Amino acid sequence: MSKKKVVVVMGAGDATGGAVARRFAREGYFACVCRRNVDKLQPLVARIEQEGGEVRAFGADGRKEDQIATLFATIENEIGPVEVCVFNVGGNVRFPVIETTSRVYYKVWEMGCFAGFLTGREAARYMLPRGQGTILFTGATASLRGASGFSAFAGAKFALRALAQSMAREFSPQGIHVSHVVIDGAIDTEWIENMFPQRYATKAHDGILNPDDIAEVYWQIHRQPRSAWTHEMDLRPWVEKF
Repeated sequence: MSKKKVVVVMGAGDATGGAVARRFAREGYFACVCRRNVDKLQPLVARIEQEGGEVRAFGADGRKEDQIATLFATIENEIGPVEVCVFNVGGNVRFPVIETTSRVYYKVWEMGCFAGFLTGREAARYMLPRGQGTILFTGATASLRGASGFSAFAGAKFALRALAQSMAREFSPQGIHVSHVVIDGAIDTEWIENMFPQRYATKAHDGILNPDDIAEVYWQIHRQPRSAWTHEMDLRPWVEKF
């Protein structure tokens, strides 16, 4: 069993989640990267290994309680103690309210909020007896205000923010640092490139968020002394209106 501390990244995609996993791996953390389709994690695994890090890929659906419980039990028993847990599952869709089906709304809530509850709860189960650990939730502009066409996404992100607040108030006195990061702006992803090409074009002058820069902030939050913990932080490009 590895004696190294572990970072778990739920929703380790090609942008923010992957960048966070790589950042912690560079600091010597064993990166446990998770998404529903484990095969899609292979490029990330290869990159972390090429950079000299240790990593293991897991296929798990964040909405399934038994899968998340098994995931954390496996990591704790076979790899090492989870010191950092990052919940980075997306679920962003764009539909007018009239065209938003109940299935879509419920699925987005499951992915964006319920999965965060299951992930955060299981991480806390192992962290609390040790009296230390960091749980980070990725929020969005929709965590603070709804927008036309994004009712499902805003509903999930509002709820995730409330979950993070409740967990922070409950677990902070027990040594667990819970933080919610509001990503207020477009991130350099394929989804943004396809959905908002004009916005994506501003990448040339740092008009969208660089995943590596986001990952650096996550690392800084984890490293904060407990006399000055941040519960919530907002990140946005210099051109973003707020």
